[in-house]
Amino acid sequence: MLKKQCFNPYLPSWEYIPDGEPYVFGNRVYIYGSHDLYNGHVFCLGDYVCWSAPVDNLADWRYEGVIYPKCADPLNKEGKMCLYAPDVTVGPDGRYYLYYVLDHVSVVSVAVCDTPAGNYEFYGYVHYSDGTRLGEREGDEPQFDPGVLTEGDKTYLYTGFCARGDKSRTGSMVTVLGADMLTIEEAPKLVVPGCEYGEGTSFEGHEFFEASSIRKKGDTYYFIYSSIVMHELCYATSKSPTEDFVYGGVIVSNCDLHIDTYKPAEQPMAYGANNHGSIVEINGEWYIFYHRHTNGTWYSRQGCAEKICIDDNGRIAQVEMTSCGLHQGLLEGRGEYPAYIACNLFTDIPSVYLGDERFPRIKQDGRDGDEEPGYISNMQNSATAGFKYFDCQGVKKITIKVRGYADGVFEVRTTWDGEVLAQIPVVNSNVWEAYSAFVQIPDGKQALYLTYRGNGNASLLSFELE
Repeated sequence: MLKKQCFNPYLPSWEYIPDGEPYVFGNRVYIYGSHDLYNGHVFCLGDYVCWSAPVDNLADWRYEGVIYPKCADPLNKEGKMCLYAPDVTVGPDGRYYLYYVLDHVSVVSVAVCDTPAGNYEFYGYVHYSDGTRLGEREGDEPQFDPGVLTEGDKTYLYTGFCARGDKSRTGSMVTVLGADMLTIEEAPKLVVPGCEYGEGTSFEGHEFFEASSIRKKGDTYYFIYSSIVMHELCYATSKSPTEDFVYGGVIVSNCDLHIDTYKPAEQPMAYGANNHGSIVEINGEWYIFYHRHTNGTWYSRQGCAEKICIDDNGRIAQVEMTSCGLHQGLLEGRGEYPAYIACNLFTDIPSVYLGDERFPRIKQDGRDGDEEPGYISNMQNSATAGFKYFDCQGVKKITIKVRGYADGVFEVRTTWDGEVLAQIPVVNSNVWEAYSAFVQIPDGKQALYLTYRGNGNASLLSFELE
C-alpha cells in the first residue's frame, strides 16, 4: 500500500472513533470522540481513547491510549452505561476539561487532566449554585452531546437532543459556567431550535437534532450541529455565544446529498445515517471532521475529514466527501490503494440511509481491535465504489484484489455514470486474487469508479494504478 498520504478515514481502518471533536494543542492535532466497536450492537461501547498527529504531517496519527474508562464516573462504577460523545476545553487554570453524558442519565459529567491526552480523572457534575445537577431541576431539558467553549472565566456549554414529535425538547441550549468549570452562572437558554419549533425561522428544514459543537473564528461564533435529517452537519453563526444565531448552511453530508458538482443534487452517493463533528484550523487551513458508517449498521462509525473554505463573509460552502480527506491536494494517481477509502458506495437502488442487505458495506475480518485491513463486501450486481480524487499521469493498467463467490466483471469509469473504460473479469475464489486489465485513464484530476456486474457476491480489497 502507498505510504505517507492522508486518506479517509484518517485513522487506521480497524479503528472506530465517531463524533470527532478536533483541536490543535501545541504542535499537534488531537481528536476526541466516542468509541464504537467493530460489530458493536449499540453506539459508543468503548472507553474514551485519543489519537493525535503533528500539524505538519496529518498522515502520522499516533494512538494516545485510553484517556478515560467508562467506569471512572461514580454513576457508572460497573461500566454498564456507555460514554456518549464528549468535548474538551482548556479551563482558566490551563487544565483540560472533558465534558460528557452517560447514556442512561441526564446530567453532564466532567473529568480533568493536566495534559491533552493523559489520564483524565473524574472532577464533578455541572450543577446550579444550590448543588442541583443540570438536567435534574424542574424544567431542565435532558442533557446530551455537550459542546464547550471557554473564554476567560466563562465556559459556554451547549447540549440537547430533539427528535420529531417531542415538543418537550426545544433545541440546543447554552448554559454559562463559572471559573470552576462546574457551577452554573447563567441558566440554560435556547440558541438553535429543534424541528418542533423551527417553523418560520432560518433553520426550517435543517433544525437542530443533536451534536452541539462550538468554535470561534475572529469575532464570529460557529455553532456546528447535526440537523433533523441526521446525515448532514450544518452551521449557524452569531457575534454572541448565547443568542442571535442564524442558519448558515450545510457543511457536509455523509451521503453527499445537496452536492451537484459531479451528480444530481438530490442523488445520494453513500449510505448516510447520523453525523457529528466540528471544524478546526490547522496550519492556516480549515477542515470539517465528521463520520461515516461501516458494516451496514449505525454502530461502527469512522472519522473522516474534508478541507473547507470560510469566505470573507464567513460563509462555508458544502464540500464533497472525498477519499483525500486531510491530504494536501490530489492523491497520487499511481500505486496500490485500499478499497476502504471509498467515499462513494451505492447500487442502482438509490438510498439516503443504510440498512438494506442488498447494499455494499465496508468491513474487516476478525474482531474489534484486530488490526485487519478494511475492505468492501457484499458487492452484488450494480454495486459501485467511488474514489476521489487522483492526479493521474500515464495510467495504462489497473489491478484489483477480489475474493468471494462471484462470477462477473468490474467496470472501470472515471465518472459515476460515464463511459466504461475497461472491464476486469473475476471468478469465484475464497482467497484474495489479483485481476488486471489495460485501461486508458486521461491525465489530470480524475475520480475512479468500480462497478460489479454479474452473479454472486464480491469483496474488494484494493486497486492499483500503473
